[in-house]
Amino acid sequence: MVELKTDTSIDAMYEAGQVVARALTAVRDAADVGVSLLELDEVARDVLRAAGAASPFLGYRPSFAPTPFPAVICASVNEAIVHGIPDGYRLRDGDLLSIDCGAQLDGWAGDSAISFTVGRPRPADLRLIETAERALAAGIEAAVVGNRIGDIAHAVGAVCRAAGYGIPDGFGGHGIGRRMHEDPPVPNEGRPGRGLPLRPGLVLAIEPMVIAGGTDGYHEAPDGWTLRTNDGSRAAHAEHTVAITESGPRILTERR
Repeated sequence: MVELKTDTSIDAMYEAGQVVARALTAVRDAADVGVSLLELDEVARDVLRAAGAASPFLGYRPSFAPTPFPAVICASVNEAIVHGIPDGYRLRDGDLLSIDCGAQLDGWAGDSAISFTVGRPRPADLRLIETAERALAAGIEAAVVGNRIGDIAHAVGAVCRAAGYGIPDGFGGHGIGRRMHEDPPVPNEGRPGRGLPLRPGLVLAIEPMVIAGGTDGYHEAPDGWTLRTNDGSRAAHAEHTVAITESGPRILTERR
């Protein structure tokens, strides 16, 4: 069931979204050569704790997962697309890191992701990240009253395909509200003019994922969570929580 949020609820979701934004900023500032993924997870935990927020990631166990997720961030390095579990891996010069984070505050959820490089960047990685961010911006621009879910999907996919990148099949965004994952699903590729009409009060997590090698294939790592590219090429991920309003899309996880 799709729930439309009131203006008051959207304001409350904005507060949750700003906790996520602060956590992602803090993690990005702390990420450097030699820093472990577990240390970055602790940085995010500190931000959530200071805000009095809980993590919708920690302990989350969807039907596909063999174990509950053990962290408050997903930390996906290089060829990992999404759902990377933070561990003792220490960042190396030139790594491409995608961080996904959520927060639950006063009963409402926020969800956002960023990708960035550590140390000296590879030009190809910067292009990949920039494409993910442009695809996200295009999806947000399409998130207006009168459009449909397919218009968002088409906008995201068109940017990714024009750049020659792959899109992981079957993964995309989602509705969000009291729970991190709600209806409707928001694909990263689709036909315009199709799907659920966008109405005021609908809140969506829009999240492009791009694969540098240009193919769409991926596989699940032995941990049962991390998705990795089949061709070994690098991946990037970008995400915002966005509310559909009469005056246009409102980004609830915008970083200042």
